[in-house]
Amino acid sequence: MRAVRFLLLVVGALAVHFVGVRAVPGFSAVVDPFVVALVFQALDASPLGGLVCGIAIGATQDAVSGGLYGLYGFADTVVGYAAAAVAQRVVIQRWPGVMLAFAAGAALQQVILVGLAFLVLGDPELPGLASLAIKPLACAVLGLGLFIATQRGRSRFESWRRNRTARIHFR
Repeated sequence: MRAVRFLLLVVGALAVHFVGVRAVPGFSAVVDPFVVALVFQALDASPLGGLVCGIAIGATQDAVSGGLYGLYGFADTVVGYAAAAVAQRVVIQRWPGVMLAFAAGAALQQVILVGLAFLVLGDPELPGLASLAIKPLACAVLGLGLFIATQRGRSRFESWRRNRTARIHFR
């Protein structure tokens, strides 16, 4: 079930990315659906699972980003591992914690990407300060929406499952 959910998250992130890039010119500078999918999956995984999810989502993001190959792969691997390791030690169930997890994941990814760009490229063209501040907030809002939607879906499914008992009436 987790593998199916992971594949749906990756396909959803790809769809949001492609639609957003076509609709809004600077979409990828302020919204990162891949890190939202990664943190969402890592919150419910072991550190090894977060690591594997980070590798897969990072490779996917590298393939569609058009930049230097491997930057997102490395950054997303670290973010996936860190988010899963923290989620194992801290219970994250209320909306402030969920928003903080998504914002911290996006911020960590940005810090790693900027650091790697300096190490690899020497003098890279950095994203604007507004973009660095807005991206974690946008990812936190998107992630919270995804978290609330899945919580409501789970509660509705559990309610349906409890109430679906077969009622046999004898007359």
